[in-house]
Amino acid sequence: MVVEDFEDNRFMMRRLLEMSGYHVLEAINGEEAIRIAEQEHPDLILMDLSLPLLDGLAATRRIRERDSLRNVPIVAVSAHDTADFHAEALAAGCNDYVTKPIDFDQLEALLHRLLPEKTAGSAQ
Repeated sequence: MVVEDFEDNRFMMRRLLEMSGYHVLEAINGEEAIRIAEQEHPDLILMDLSLPLLDGLAATRRIRERDSLRNVPIVAVSAHDTADFHAEALAAGCNDYVTKPIDFDQLEALLHRLLPEKTAGSAQ
């Protein structure tokens, strides 16, 4: 699942993931991300940290509170590349952190590491 409030960024990430064979769910804010995650149980969540209504860190914390979603890998996505942002994301429950603009080769390697048993055609 891609959680991103800017349509252009969301579109780009979705297209690149779909071209690699992934089925992509989308959310535009933290509240929607929680609702969709509860309904659809995605294999992985790419969570923008700067979101309207409920930011990505708060959404991650709430997702981690749900037993059924506790083990879903969550990757923080942010334009901020500082140690403080990385530490805060990991403390909130993110498994990893990528910076914008996203290096898709790096993201692909990260997806393969976090979803080793999934093939691109079956991951969400």
